[in-house]
Amino acid sequence: MSTPPASDFTSQATKVPPCAAVIFGATGDLTHRKIVPAFYHLQKNGHLPEGFAIIGFARRPKTDEEFRKDLKEALDKFSHTKPVDNAVWDKLAKHIYYQQGDLPNPEDYKKLAERLKSLPEAAVYQENFLFYLATAPNFFGVVAQNLADAGLSQQPGAKHLRRLIVEKPFGTDLGSAQSLNKELQHAFPEKSIFRIDHYLGKETVQNLLYFRFGNSIYEPLWNRNYIDHVQITVAETVSVEGRGGYYDEAGAARDMVQNHMMQLFSLLAMEPPGFLDAESIRDEKVKVLRSVPSATPEHALRNSVRAQYGGGQLNGRQIPAYRQEDRVNPNSLTETYVALKLEIDNWRWAGVPFYLRTGKALAKQFSEITIVFLRPPRGLFASTDCRIHRNRLRIRIQPNEGIHLHFNTKTPSKPTLQDVGMDFLYRKDATHYFPEAYERLICDALLGESTLFTRSDEVEQAWRILDSFRAGWDTHPDDYLPLYAPGSMGPVDADELLRHDGRGWAPPLDD
Repeated sequence: MSTPPASDFTSQATKVPPCAAVIFGATGDLTHRKIVPAFYHLQKNGHLPEGFAIIGFARRPKTDEEFRKDLKEALDKFSHTKPVDNAVWDKLAKHIYYQQGDLPNPEDYKKLAERLKSLPEAAVYQENFLFYLATAPNFFGVVAQNLADAGLSQQPGAKHLRRLIVEKPFGTDLGSAQSLNKELQHAFPEKSIFRIDHYLGKETVQNLLYFRFGNSIYEPLWNRNYIDHVQITVAETVSVEGRGGYYDEAGAARDMVQNHMMQLFSLLAMEPPGFLDAESIRDEKVKVLRSVPSATPEHALRNSVRAQYGGGQLNGRQIPAYRQEDRVNPNSLTETYVALKLEIDNWRWAGVPFYLRTGKALAKQFSEITIVFLRPPRGLFASTDCRIHRNRLRIRIQPNEGIHLHFNTKTPSKPTLQDVGMDFLYRKDATHYFPEAYERLICDALLGESTLFTRSDEVEQAWRILDSFRAGWDTHPDDYLPLYAPGSMGPVDADELLRHDGRGWAPPLDD
């Protein structure tokens, strides 16, 4: 299991080495919705080798056949390509097994080790294992340590490889993330730990590096001399919808900003890496995060907005206010919307604000980056009624992935300027296959390619930044948060955050 280049999903040559993948939390929602469909599509596209096996580990008693039947029902429901190819599924299902076990019980990991040795594929995969922690976060350290105690972690000097995929949320603050890193690194070496953030598996997020550094017309402009500001928006139309227990502990900042949005932020702002390998790229991302000063309490309050959605109409149906949602504290001060202004104290970006916003129950579901360039001097057009629009580069991550450039041209038959656009849409070219994020990330983990996974210091720096804002919010404990209407784009306070700087949020692109 050597580490080849990142996988190419158009090539049958990209096959993972023989391996057994063990899924902890195998009867859970994530396994059904994302993980098993990802393995099915890897099989369908020719990426899984002979001698590959999947073992589900969970507490409920099940036979192998019962487990396979449950997974097939979930695949029929959640696969992003339909109908499911039964021949492909049957080929994969023959290599899927179930091992009953209790996550905290060390004895059950010894049984797992014996099962891994006795499977029909064991002679082929030769003790190469991938462990996927699709469990509640409080079990991450427990599972890793039990695997190590059972001799299933990476052994010094051993030729076989053991890899550990860890889901989010990775900690709840800097202190808990540091403790979790220590627990995992006590059981597995850092190079064997793959902290997953499914946003990094999206094709348009990966494209940020290629777009920035593969075009000479953009990279020279990617700095404070030409860019006025940057906006990053991750908007959701859904409310908490049954996730009140988790969400009331997390909130929008922990749920979205610390991971997904910080990844977009660091990819946008990083310096060119020396090479397109994992460590070179992640080194540059960490440098950007380190260059963001921790917010003082006064700065945090002045440069952020938090709010909750109230009750009202959302997509034609009535939804309760956040505080009335199931398993939410009726006096909750947890934000369902947050907007932040970040600044980077380095030579490239000094003085260029980055505005981040995310929220639930909003008017439109989209993830988008808007780069707003400085306005050119107006002197040439001072004697006319021309309005000079700022050039804008917009990168749509989802849905309808693409890149849109807005620039000024003369209005036909008039001595004025008009704002026009050029578009590139990924899905106009139907010849390309778009893997789902989990499909790409699981394949990369099997290959040992860690570029699209977060390193321990990345996680900790992102928490440092967010924790400094949270510390500021905690110094101003209000008994209420501003409310915004479901189906809006958030609270008016967020508009004021930009208006105070003479700017405004870019409206979402038309689909």
